[in-house]
Amino acid sequence: MTGKRIVSIGECMIEMSGGEDRNYRLGYAGDTLNTAWYLRALLSKDFAVDYATALGSDRYSDDIRAFLDTNGIGTGHIQTIPSRRPGLYMIHQDKGDRHFTYWRDNSAAKLLADDKEALGKAVEGASLVYFSGITLAILAPKARGRLLGAIVKARDNGAKIAFDTNLRPALWSSERVMASVLTAAASLCDIVLPTHSDEAPLFGDKSVEETAERYLELGVEEVVVKDGSNEALIATAHERVKMAPPPAKNVIDATGAGDSFNGGYLSARLMGKSIAEAAENAHRVAGVVIGHKGALVDPKLLG
Repeated sequence: MTGKRIVSIGECMIEMSGGEDRNYRLGYAGDTLNTAWYLRALLSKDFAVDYATALGSDRYSDDIRAFLDTNGIGTGHIQTIPSRRPGLYMIHQDKGDRHFTYWRDNSAAKLLADDKEALGKAVEGASLVYFSGITLAILAPKARGRLLGAIVKARDNGAKIAFDTNLRPALWSSERVMASVLTAAASLCDIVLPTHSDEAPLFGDKSVEETAERYLELGVEEVVVKDGSNEALIATAHERVKMAPPPAKNVIDATGAGDSFNGGYLSARLMGKSIAEAAENAHRVAGVVIGHKGALVDPKLLG
């Protein structure tokens, strides 16, 4: 991949993590923002990383904009919906597992694709556009169509399109709708980054190979199948690479692990690395992230 402007589209939420003795740490996160964070942290400064979403005009929306600006993520295409607010979620750790509670009914990001003109300007001139199944899930059906239309136009104008299916059944009206929308979206993309354990119950995939093949048959050029602590499979029409993560030394919080993997993979590909080198980098980055609380870690820890 070549080009210097990346646009990530989705929802930034208020994240409350930690929770020991009911003491929580306030941060900001969301799957596509997390990936944008790691792209920004891993790419050189001659790359621009922009985040396209919608926020309100409240204190926390202002804080999110300031947070992104401070950390080098472009905010010029964040829409303002005065009647809405950012969504919020809390992470509760119990016996080594994560549990999430969400408040997002009034999220401004649900309206991020209502303004067709603003959406088109957000992706104009992009070399890579990144979005996820969650981005699609939070939108009304007509808004999904507008988003996918903008993505098609960006691709026609030379952008590469990367997509994490990121299945969240609770956000969809039915499994049938979820499967059909995600499949249609993937067919428009150059790179798809699914998680096998999430995909298998919905699509019946018996292996990472079956997950990869299903997306290759849609015309996707590059499929990166994550599988937790197991080997990831990277597949193209001409190449198959399996890459195991290094042994985890200290797993504290897996929040954002898949998103950081995506950032590690895509950043390496943007810098001309092979799919094997990109997968190795992706595992390395995710390995750092799971050793810390919350979805976003200090870029200095990434080396």
